Amino acid sequence: MTLPLYLGLPMWSNQAWLGTLYPRHAKSDLLAEYASVFSSVEGNTTFYSGAPKAETVAAWARQAPAHFRFCFKLPASVTHDQRLTNLDDVWAFLAALEPLHDRLGPTMVQLPRDFGPDELPQLEALLANWPAHLPCAVEVRHPAFFHKGAAEKALNQLLITYYANRVMLDVRPVFSTPAGGHPGLAHAQQEKPKLPLHVLSTGNFPVIRFIGHIEKPINIHYFGPWKARLDLWISQGKTPFLFVHTADNRESPDMARQLYSALGELACLPPLASFPGETQNQLF
Repeated sequence: MTLPLYLGLPMWSNQAWLGTLYPRHAKSDLLAEYASVFSSVEGNTTFYSGAPKAETVAAWARQAPAHFRFCFKLPASVTHDQRLTNLDDVWAFLAALEPLHDRLGPTMVQLPRDFGPDELPQLEALLANWPAHLPCAVEVRHPAFFHKGAAEKALNQLLITYYANRVMLDVRPVFSTPAGGHPGLAHAQQEKPKLPLHVLSTGNFPVIRFIGHIEKPINIHYFGPWKARLDLWISQGKTPFLFVHTADNRESPDMARQLYSALGELACLPPLASFPGETQNQLF
C-alpha cells in the first residue's frame, strides 16, 4: 500500500513523549506504537552509529507494518570521513538493511557543509550506481548550492538525471526569532545550518525536513505555503515525505499532527490515528 504522503519524526524513541504519543509506562521498544500513528521516520541513528546489527534489523522488520517507510541516513563515516570515495561501504550498508528493502523510503545522503561543487563527481559516482529499486535523497549544505548559479544548476541536473530527490531543509521557523534564553531553541540555532529554502522536486519522493520553533503559531505561518505545494506534488503522482522537528523535539508529535491536519484542508489524506498515550489517559 502506497500512501499519498508519508509523515514522520526525527526518531521513534524519545522519553519526552511518554504520556502523550506513548503510554506513560511504555516499554523502551516503541517502534510498533510509533508506526500505529506515523507512517515514516528519519533514521538518524545510522548517521552516527553505522549499519544496525542483523538482529536489530530483523526486530524492526517484525514490528513495522507493510505501509511503513524508514528513511535511514548513510553513516557519517561514508559521507563525512570518506566523502563518498568508498562506495563498497555504501553497498554494505544497504545490504545490511535488506530485510527492510520493501519498507525503505528515500535513504538520505547528508553531505558535509564543505562538500562543494568540486566533489560532485563523487556524488555522481554514487548515484550512477545506486540500486534502482531503492529511492535516494541528497541533502547538501555548501553555500554554493544555494546561490542559483552554475553549481546549483549542476547539482539539480545531476539529481534529476539519476531520479534522486533533493532534501529540502526548512529552517525558517527556528531562525525566525532570537533564542531568548530558551536552551532548546538556542541549541537548534547552533546545530542547524542557516541556509535558504529552495523548493524543488528533482525526483518522485520529495523530502521536506521542517525544523519548527517552540511557538506553534510561527510554525503554522511558515507551513502555510507548503500546503499548496505538497497538494500539487500529490496530484502529480509524487509521494512526499514530511519530517517534523521542533527546537527540542518535545513537541514534534503534536506539531506533526497539527501540520498534517492543516494539509488535510487541501489534500485528500487518510486520518491520523490518536496517540496511544492519550488514548490510555482517557481510560483512567
